[in-house]
Amino acid sequence: MTTQPHLFRPLAMRGLTLANRIAVSPMCQYNAIDGVPQPWHHQHLGSLSSSGPGLVMVEATGVTAQGRISPGCTGIYSEACEAAFAGVLRTVRATSPSAVGIQLAHAGRKASTNVPWKGSGPLTADDGAWETLSASAIPFAPTWHTPKAASRADMDGVVAAFVAAAGRAMRVGFDLVEVHSAHGYLLHQFLSPFSNKRTDQYGGSPENRMRFPLEVVAAVRAAWPAEKPMGMRISASEWTEGGFDPDEAVRYVKAAKALGLDYVCVSSAGNVHDAKVAVGPGYQVQFAEKIRRETGIVTRSVGMIVEPHQAEAIVASGQADMVALARAFLDDPRWVWRAADTLGAEAYCPRQYLRARPNLWPGAKLRMKAAAE
Repeated sequence: MTTQPHLFRPLAMRGLTLANRIAVSPMCQYNAIDGVPQPWHHQHLGSLSSSGPGLVMVEATGVTAQGRISPGCTGIYSEACEAAFAGVLRTVRATSPSAVGIQLAHAGRKASTNVPWKGSGPLTADDGAWETLSASAIPFAPTWHTPKAASRADMDGVVAAFVAAAGRAMRVGFDLVEVHSAHGYLLHQFLSPFSNKRTDQYGGSPENRMRFPLEVVAAVRAAWPAEKPMGMRISASEWTEGGFDPDEAVRYVKAAKALGLDYVCVSSAGNVHDAKVAVGPGYQVQFAEKIRRETGIVTRSVGMIVEPHQAEAIVASGQADMVALARAFLDDPRWVWRAADTLGAEAYCPRQYLRARPNLWPGAKLRMKAAAE
């Protein structure tokens, strides 16, 4: 019997076993109405799930209306949102055995912005701008709105919103939840000395800056079923001297793991508007490798992971336990099939599409031959 490549081996976390180590990364679609997913989300997630990735992640989803990045972002703060997500999940379950997770988010000072095709900048009053919240009253960039510095009551409200969102995600039937603590959004804003200038117990030292994000992690873990995994996405580097760095990221993940966190997805940047990020193939794998080595937690790596051999090498070498792809899946929704064919693995295929696989369609073999040349 041929041994499956590392990328196609199962991964167990609590009561969930992923069929392989490939995840569809959460990708904002900016197509919701009042936080409610639309038909676009059915086709988007249904299509990306049909080649059988181990995990499909729903985009960053606001735990409050105020916490959405844009008016087009999904939310999970109302009965309408909950009902619509239940429908989306039924669509995905009908197309694939992939596990499905949702990323719970609050955008903080980076909320109240336009959708990308309208410039992504801050909304104006005429556009329907709303008040934003952050660790301190510091705007993301000089031309952005100044957020309100969160009071203890505001912070309690955010914790309660994350807990309520976890409850809705449980009722919808998601397999796991992921707390968004990256990319310059609210929890990252507390972590970073650039956006957190507080003088109370939530500012100053790394331990103080981690205090509120860890309160959110603990509350969500307590609200989420014990048999289901919970993860977190972090920005392990701000690519700016003096910012939240990989060593602080290790301390943060260790503390979250002690609270019951099962995995971490390791990204970077997003909180410094003019940071110089050295983007290249697998440019964030170094951070995932460090965190995995120094914490022992299940780790997912992201960022310019495009080619199957590259993904296999990351998992086989122990740099990460999983990889997540975003635009590579938009470019090729059947990326899992391509990886399986390249690496000599077996991959899920819906029976309706079996006639497109190499054993039944000569054209697939021609495509593989052309790709190898």
